[in-house]
Amino acid sequence: MFEDRALLARLWREEIDRFRDTHRESERLWREASAHMPDGVPMLWMAKWPGPWPVFVERADGAHFRSVDGIDHIDLCLGDTGAMVGHAPAAAVAAITEQLQRGSTFMLPTVDASAAAALLAGRFGLPSWQFTLSATDANRALLRYARQVTGRRKVLVIDYCYHGSVDEAFATLAEDGAVVPRRGNIGPPVPLAETTVVVPFNDVPALEAALATGEVAVVLAEPAMTNIGIVLPQPGWHDAVRAACDRTGTVLILDETHTLCAGPGGMVARDGLRPDAVVVGKTIAGGIPAGAYGMTAEFAERARTSLELEDIDVGGVGGTLAGNAVSLAGIRATLSEVLTADAYPAMIERAAEWTAGVQSAIDRHGAPWQVTQLGARAEYSFLPRPPRDGREAAEADDFELQQYLHLHALNRGILLTPFHNMALMSPATTAADVAAHTAAFGEAVASLYA
Repeated sequence: MFEDRALLARLWREEIDRFRDTHRESERLWREASAHMPDGVPMLWMAKWPGPWPVFVERADGAHFRSVDGIDHIDLCLGDTGAMVGHAPAAAVAAITEQLQRGSTFMLPTVDASAAAALLAGRFGLPSWQFTLSATDANRALLRYARQVTGRRKVLVIDYCYHGSVDEAFATLAEDGAVVPRRGNIGPPVPLAETTVVVPFNDVPALEAALATGEVAVVLAEPAMTNIGIVLPQPGWHDAVRAACDRTGTVLILDETHTLCAGPGGMVARDGLRPDAVVVGKTIAGGIPAGAYGMTAEFAERARTSLELEDIDVGGVGGTLAGNAVSLAGIRATLSEVLTADAYPAMIERAAEWTAGVQSAIDRHGAPWQVTQLGARAEYSFLPRPPRDGREAAEADDFELQQYLHLHALNRGILLTPFHNMALMSPATTAADVAAHTAAFGEAVASLYA
């Protein structure tokens, strides 16, 4: 916890005043929008952006966007991965536009469907794919299939995990080890202990003990934690998870929605991981809604043969817009022409430059913080060493300090992810973009630790 709260409060007020002076058109639009939208935003979590009102976007291209206030911004948030390919990538825009002119949704396949599935199979090494409108939808479908084929009820998740808005994942461990709702969980439908088992990341004994009960149908995990700060797997963690699932007949799902930053096939391909199913979403269609899940041949066969054709449309998996023609055109173009293997080296190099710049400022001013990189993504946390699990990362958070640092950056034309201290690199992000953040971040840290 940052100790000088009076200093932090003064710096915050200065940045608020600066924001008010330079974002008058956003204020006008926000006040107008507030007549018909709570907090003036289309989704309430958008109110979490630092400042008295959100910035309204006029247009975006590549790694930059322009606000209605006439300010150019370097976008290091990139829609919290939704725009990891950059804004309006030409190949995806062309394919999406062309398909829109031919029709958008039919509840029937197009040639792009099989092409997109083949591209994903080649990247992740899993042969069987289905398409959704989001990674959340993909996770929900796989949880249903896992419970269907195992005949078990419970889902095991990692403490402080992130899997979109999946109900079963909003659980944490109380001080006595009981499974309870995460703070802020809105209207949980049932007590979380009825559906969910929770273990800390990197805690092999806890995982093995939980699976040994025979109650768990499926382990749903990220290859590395990404939404509570970046928490990397310890050596042997993934091997132990796979072995425990094999021993107990438990399905293993790895959610690569954020860790696709690690490489073309995420951490699954980079690190040779062996899940029964994998989930991707957000950026795979160039910024329009799309998700997908891949399965091993064995898991796909077990799931498919467990279903009656007569009931296949009413079992809680799918949706009339899932797998629509426009999404699939976007996926095919994005994977084949934008987010290619050739795009990753430069993205990862930019992330390494960002990491070095942040660490340099931390070291120069003696801030007790650290920074972690995962492929094209990097993040600093208010800890002197990398966190081992989600609880360590969560307990180190300082919301007021985070808000100040984010508003300081925003006032200098740099956008960070509002929920944590993450920066993401797109194929269009330049070394000059990163250098601008390095300079602004150094100024912010100096203001706190001068």
